[in-house]
Amino acid sequence: MKWVSHQIVTGVAVFAATDDMLLTAAAMAGAIFPDKVEGNPRAGSCWLWRSRHRGWSHWPLLYVALIGLFARVAEIAQVTPAPLADAVRIGTFFCVGALLHILEDALCGKVPLLTPAQKVGIRLFRVGSVMEYVVAGALVLIAYGVRRILFSG
Repeated sequence: MKWVSHQIVTGVAVFAATDDMLLTAAAMAGAIFPDKVEGNPRAGSCWLWRSRHRGWSHWPLLYVALIGLFARVAEIAQVTPAPLADAVRIGTFFCVGALLHILEDALCGKVPLLTPAQKVGIRLFRVGSVMEYVVAGALVLIAYGVRRILFSG
């Protein structure tokens, strides 16, 4: 998916689940991190970039481990000072955004699963195609519908 699709789908899903703009912003930043950390495909060799694309930066266990670390920090500091508690929540939702990025990428290609080399996924659409935006729109409507069902009433 393109960055704009990652940010919109992730932002809507996280806001629908949390009703919290700070956590939504953290998740939206995390939603572009796996691609951003790989560098710019237009700078230098595109083939070199492509060989690294969807490697370790798209490995979900890395982000799951970081979420576990954040949970442990929160547990150790049970009477958590507000700034530390906010940092833990922001870090956690940054990782949630990265995980949603990986899940979204698995809809348009292969991403790592248990190891950075083992890749799984399906190809529902090509990145940048009209179908990408149709799928992104459908995911937004699903998130909105789930929120309406869960929180109406």
